[in-house]
Amino acid sequence: MSGVNKAILIGYMGKDPESRVFENGRKKVSFTLATTEVYKDKDGNRKEVTEWHNIACWRALADIAEKYFTKGKLLYVEGRLRNRTWEENGQKKYFTEIEADNITMLGSKSGDKATEQKVEQVVPVNFPEDSGEDIPF
Repeated sequence: MSGVNKAILIGYMGKDPESRVFENGRKKVSFTLATTEVYKDKDGNRKEVTEWHNIACWRALADIAEKYFTKGKLLYVEGRLRNRTWEENGQKKYFTEIEADNITMLGSKSGDKATEQKVEQVVPVNFPEDSGEDIPF
């Protein structure tokens, strides 16, 4: 059986994308994405916890990110987690990023009010139990 490595995020870009072209001509564009969880603590106070994610785009997606993405954009990102380790000055270093497969622009934090959207935690809807009655359509 195969495993599943899937990351889905909606968040705001923390900085403009950084582009890097490798010797083989492949382009990588990287940026950070902030996701914020909003909840109420036991005393009823509103709390926010922000996580920062490293996003990497390759090939055609890198070209699009470089051209259209800017700090503050609200993005929907799908991709896979990638972990890298290396040794530097005798210490082991770790880096985790999301290698994007698909990105959709949703709006911006400080841009056009018509496209600006605030995304908060999704709350599941509870439907009443089946009453046994037929649905009239």
